[in-house]
Amino acid sequence: MSLQRKDLLGLRGMSAQEITHILDTALPMRDVIQRDIKKVPTLRGKTVVCLFYEASTRTRTSFELAGKYMSADTINISASTSSVVKGESLIDTGKTIDAMGADIIVIRHGASGAPAMLGKHVKARIINAGDGAHEHPTQGLLDMLTIRERKGKLEGLTVTILGDILHSRVARSNIWGLTTMGAKVRVCGPATLLPPEIESLGVKAYTSVEEALEGADVVNVLRMQLERQQKGLFPTIREYARLYALNQERLKRCKSDVLVLHPGPMNRGIEIANDVADADFAAIEEQVTNGVAVRMAILYLMMGGGAAHGSVH
Repeated sequence: MSLQRKDLLGLRGMSAQEITHILDTALPMRDVIQRDIKKVPTLRGKTVVCLFYEASTRTRTSFELAGKYMSADTINISASTSSVVKGESLIDTGKTIDAMGADIIVIRHGASGAPAMLGKHVKARIINAGDGAHEHPTQGLLDMLTIRERKGKLEGLTVTILGDILHSRVARSNIWGLTTMGAKVRVCGPATLLPPEIESLGVKAYTSVEEALEGADVVNVLRMQLERQQKGLFPTIREYARLYALNQERLKRCKSDVLVLHPGPMNRGIEIANDVADADFAAIEEQVTNGVAVRMAILYLMMGGGAAHGSVH
């Protein structure tokens, strides 16, 4: 079963069956990553263009590696070194890439909805690698893969998402994906960093970190977006760390086998303590590996799954 939709724009509206299929497909991909020779011919002759209007280490590198591990030709374009600096519009940039024969365009953009708009103007399939505060679907999928691998399931788990919910596309993709898969989702942060209508998404909102962590199976700690600090949404970084940082003391309220996630990059000592980030119950490096596997799975499925391209192996 390939992904029938032309573009992967978000997890909102994606069925549990589709999500499960992507996660299942990522497992043999992870085997490829762990080989000495990380190369399969699955996407030979296909071209993947990564078009990034915002900075990225993990997402951009993992999409590039995902394509290369499957023998696709992978090109990276940064807005800062492209014709965008000469005033070229997103649509014109997309049409140019399309005219060169790209099969997939992976786009990260600061404006919510930019990938959806681009998808209407190009034949290439679009993958949203993060758009504004809207969604980051592949991050949501790799988080779910990591949880499922560590916990054996998603359904029935209590997952607390902690931090700047207001500006987080990661939080939104996690909410849509996890609730679809039957998990109970809590969000927690200062009142100024919680969207006013957030509970309409089927989650429970907390401003008390202690209450939000009570009995949690998983805690997903979001990056404190320091660039938002100028807006005065919380008093000081030190105050935020004192009230909301995930530390060993606060973790005692969670289940004894709690799993800690962080999408990275981490601000150690601000949203997460060093001894939490580096503990065995944190799966932050596993998330990175799973990120490559999930992105391999999505590229593979968007190019028709196994129908015309042989097996993953």
